[in-house]
Amino acid sequence: MEQEQKNKQSIAWAMVVVLGLATAMFGYLFTTQKNELTQQETMVVEKARELAVTKTKLDSISTVLDAKIAEIEKLGGDVSELTKVKEKLEADKLAFSRSKRVETNKYLGKIKEYEKFLVEKDEVIAQLKLENEKLVASNDSLSTHVGSLTSEREKLVQRQAELTDSVVTFTAANKELSDKVTKAASLKAANLKILTVNSRGKVKDKEEYKASRVDKIKMVFTLPENELTAQESKDIYVRVLDPEGAVVADDATGSGEFEVDGAPSKFTTRESIAYQNNNQKVELLYDNSSQFRPGKYNVELYAEGYKIGGGNFTIKK
Repeated sequence: MEQEQKNKQSIAWAMVVVLGLATAMFGYLFTTQKNELTQQETMVVEKARELAVTKTKLDSISTVLDAKIAEIEKLGGDVSELTKVKEKLEADKLAFSRSKRVETNKYLGKIKEYEKFLVEKDEVIAQLKLENEKLVASNDSLSTHVGSLTSEREKLVQRQAELTDSVVTFTAANKELSDKVTKAASLKAANLKILTVNSRGKVKDKEEYKASRVDKIKMVFTLPENELTAQESKDIYVRVLDPEGAVVADDATGSGEFEVDGAPSKFTTRESIAYQNNNQKVELLYDNSSQFRPGKYNVELYAEGYKIGGGNFTIKK
């Protein structure tokens, strides 16, 4: 009985020892794992800080680069190199933001290159400012010289204005006289009659005509004597205006374009005559390619840019 009691005590002590060893082992493992986790957490925090610092530096360089581009442009310098570096920087920023691996050392090297480039551009900006200052000083000197010439120039301008006014006045008067002479020398179509010709060649002189009986229109007029008009070949233009005011024209029958009051317009037909300055009688014939529609038609005659006569005829249903 006593021996059995001793055995139970030995077993109890053995269990206590085993539990103590197990507790010590678990404590060691827990402490070791905790230390590793702490180290990993520290590394993650440090990498995150490095990433943030690198991104901030890249953004800062981008901002400074934009400012230098703007300043150099303002000073009139060449920004092509800066623009290329800006494009490269933006590409590096994009690659950095998309990178799945932490490569801060790689980008820290790039950052140093960018910072060195910016320092070099500071020297360029300083040189541009110096050159601009010299230009300003030179401009001031020129302004003083120009100021001394301004009064003389103003006198010359005033004299020139007076001469110009005289020339303008003379030119206007000369043009007015020339226009009067030209207009006085223009042809005049007197006693204009508008006749019709049917398919059998029969000529009729009425106020109204049936469309089915009109194949051609005949214009008869005289050109009065005018000593100012040169005896030479003259082009007579005819415009036939339909009831809506549109020019009756067909290129196949000799229609074309000419100028009326300085603007282009179609003409119906044209014929050249030899002006003889003897109250000569002129007959013009227009063969219409299609039947005239009912309504009132106006006929206008032009020569040498002036309207020389006109009349009308009516087509009834």
